[in-house]
Amino acid sequence: MPILENLWIIPLLPLLGSAINGLLGAKWPNKTVSAVALGSTGLSFACALEAVREFFASGQQPFRKEFFDWIIVPGYFRAGFDLEMDQLTVVMVLVVTGVGFLIHIYSTGYMGHEGGYYRFFSYLNLFMFFMLILVLAANFALLFVGWEGVGLCSYLLIGFYFLRKSATNAGNKAFIVNRIGDFGFMLGMFLLFRTFHSLDFNAVFSATSKLPPDAMGQFGTLTVASLLLFMGATGKSAQIPLYVWLPDAMEGPTPVSALIHAATMVTAGVYMVARSHVLFTHSPTAMYVVAIVGCATAFFAATIGLVQSDVKKVLAYSTVSQLGYMFLGCGVGAFGAGIFHLMTHAFFKALLFLAAGSVIHAVSGEQDMWRMGGLASKIKVTFWCMLFGTIAIAGFPPFAAFFSKDAILFSTYNYGYNGKVLYGVGLFAAVLTSFYMFRLIRLTFFTQPRYDEHHVHVHESPANMTVPLMILAFLSLTGGWFALPALFGGKDYFADFLAPVFGTAEAGGAESAQLEHILSLVAVVAATAGLLVALRMYRAKATQGKSEGLHKILYNKYYVDELYQAVVVSPLVWLSRNILWKVVDVGMIDGAVNGIADGSRAIGDTVRHTQSGNTRSYAVWILMGALVVAAIIFWPLLHPALIGGVR
Repeated sequence: MPILENLWIIPLLPLLGSAINGLLGAKWPNKTVSAVALGSTGLSFACALEAVREFFASGQQPFRKEFFDWIIVPGYFRAGFDLEMDQLTVVMVLVVTGVGFLIHIYSTGYMGHEGGYYRFFSYLNLFMFFMLILVLAANFALLFVGWEGVGLCSYLLIGFYFLRKSATNAGNKAFIVNRIGDFGFMLGMFLLFRTFHSLDFNAVFSATSKLPPDAMGQFGTLTVASLLLFMGATGKSAQIPLYVWLPDAMEGPTPVSALIHAATMVTAGVYMVARSHVLFTHSPTAMYVVAIVGCATAFFAATIGLVQSDVKKVLAYSTVSQLGYMFLGCGVGAFGAGIFHLMTHAFFKALLFLAAGSVIHAVSGEQDMWRMGGLASKIKVTFWCMLFGTIAIAGFPPFAAFFSKDAILFSTYNYGYNGKVLYGVGLFAAVLTSFYMFRLIRLTFFTQPRYDEHHVHVHESPANMTVPLMILAFLSLTGGWFALPALFGGKDYFADFLAPVFGTAEAGGAESAQLEHILSLVAVVAATAGLLVALRMYRAKATQGKSEGLHKILYNKYYVDELYQAVVVSPLVWLSRNILWKVVDVGMIDGAVNGIADGSRAIGDTVRHTQSGNTRSYAVWILMGALVVAAIIFWPLLHPALIGGVR
């Protein structure tokens, strides 16, 4: 059976795994739960590979199929279970299923002694299902199902340790902040439907391509729709101002951080912007906003990462920063470069998070880098893998991120609207990235041990954790080599592969190639500067200094959470408690209901006194009632004027 003709099989397999483990896994041993979880995701990855093979065999012709109608209003609206595969889908499906499968393998070791083992894998499989729906969808309605589904799974997995208040708070925060962005996303979809009478990608993008682009600074329909869609992306992909949920999401298990908050879910916003590139390219204003927000986020998050002590928090802010780079690439029109960095980031950031989990596993759950040190010789596989990931993210050749970052920075430099300024900020963010990552390596693996060696018995992780690390380390090294020939005047195979989706960039000639070589060298020098400063500042006997001045501001994350608490959360809580609850709910709604009840009770209490049990009293009441009835009957006869008699 051709998989390409039956793309629904790829997301269905993880859904079945989630359902089976969720319904039956509580009674099964961990090995059985693992077999179901790994079997479903492994088969999904195999089916994805077969679908990609068939896609190439068909000459890379985009494939689309309408499987069944989901929502239909005859002659007015249709939202179907329609799936498609093109070059962009190929990249995303392989990243989601491939990296996802490796993280599932790693999780069998990391979560082996945790409670709720079956529940964890049920959630993880469910996430894979929704993420695959998101990237395979052929219309905005179905994409939104996956979009909301991954948000739900993120909430469930962040709050996996639900007995810890910090974990439940982090889950709630992620859910609420994402709802803010999703509100904008929904408004964007409604505006697109109002304009084009469809949410189908082909219909919307085909109609858009026939319209004239909005002018710079003009807020036409396409600009407003693009900005609303981007609002959703800032929530899902943790960009300013909706980035605050992702660092707190580190309360979830480390494999969750690797899969959802590094490799796949947080890139959903980048994918959506790239998929909707026809809309965005018709709005220079929206593109400029995307570039500025991405660049600002890359720099802002990098500065916070400089001083964090929790190894996962450093990587969390690194993720926010790298997502900023992807949006910067999309904002300057280099959609292919943005997706290229999305792919390489999936490799090296999943590697870094999983290696961090291996470190935490080795030191009995400790996450503070100032309580580590001297681990390089004790957990050698973890050390070398994490070093590979660090060199990759810093942008040193020939590792993967060197090529993807170089493509983004080169396109930014040539961008028409303040491109040189955006390039300078992005380059400085690269210096900060190199610094905080080699600071992490220095404090964790080299400096003197700062843990109790009598109580903490450092040990290497088992093979089901280290093998995925080694595979991801290899991909972090080689994942960018698709663009390697371009450095020597050859072809950028990744850009060439995505050209049918995003269009072919014009060749820049020898002068352009020379400029790119110069900018690449500048980027390497910047990364080297960050490395040298980190090695200089954190020597063998590194000690944690006092948090003062700028360091204190950065350590407390610019007090953004406190600002949101004071400006947004507290006023809303006060309004809800004192106005909506006490005045509207209790005073008006409950007051009206209770008032009617109290009035009825008072009338009943008054009337019940007539039931005295006295026969003479009853006779009087009967006589009075009879007189009243008689008066009602004979009153018109006594007064004929009332019925048209004598006037």
